[in-house]
Amino acid sequence: MPDFVLWIAVLIVLITSVTFLLARDWRLSLGLLAFQYCGMFVLILFHWPPGMAAAKLITGWMSAAILGMTQSGFPNYTKLDSSWPEGRAFRLFIAALVIVAIASSAPSLLIWLPGISLPVAYGGMILVGMGILQLGITIQPLRVTIGLLTALSGFEILYASIENSVLVAALLSVVTLGLALVGAYLISAEDSAREVEEDH
Repeated sequence: MPDFVLWIAVLIVLITSVTFLLARDWRLSLGLLAFQYCGMFVLILFHWPPGMAAAKLITGWMSAAILGMTQSGFPNYTKLDSSWPEGRAFRLFIAALVIVAIASSAPSLLIWLPGISLPVAYGGMILVGMGILQLGITIQPLRVTIGLLTALSGFEILYASIENSVLVAALLSVVTLGLALVGAYLISAEDSAREVEEDH
């Protein structure tokens, strides 16, 4: 696979993961998640056969669909977290710090994972870093779930460079769907708790 295609996939995962931090509409966030899985598909395709990589893509889209069907009944996603600074400039600043840390440490990953290419290392670490950052700045169930799915996607990209087992791919797909189902449950539970509080 040409390197420029891999770098385009890295650009896709970078743009989508940074935009997650700024997006306030759940539809945009889930659309970005689905598009992010396209970038992940290209990066995994560097190491895995097309069938296994396509299975990860379909699993990611199914997870986004599960979250979308659940969230569509609860339109309160635009409420911002009050425990962290709400400015977009602050979120862009901390995203830039994460990107600088990744840019300085990704080349050393080539020593630990000899079969990995530099674009794949960057793509995987960007998703892991931005996923963890998303987890650190929000308490909303949908955003937390997207952060977990993003971090898991990055791990899967890095893990694909050292393991191409069908069983492992299936187990990671089950974990992805499980996270989406747990996220859907938490979204429903949060809305139910809010309705109880409003009634009292």
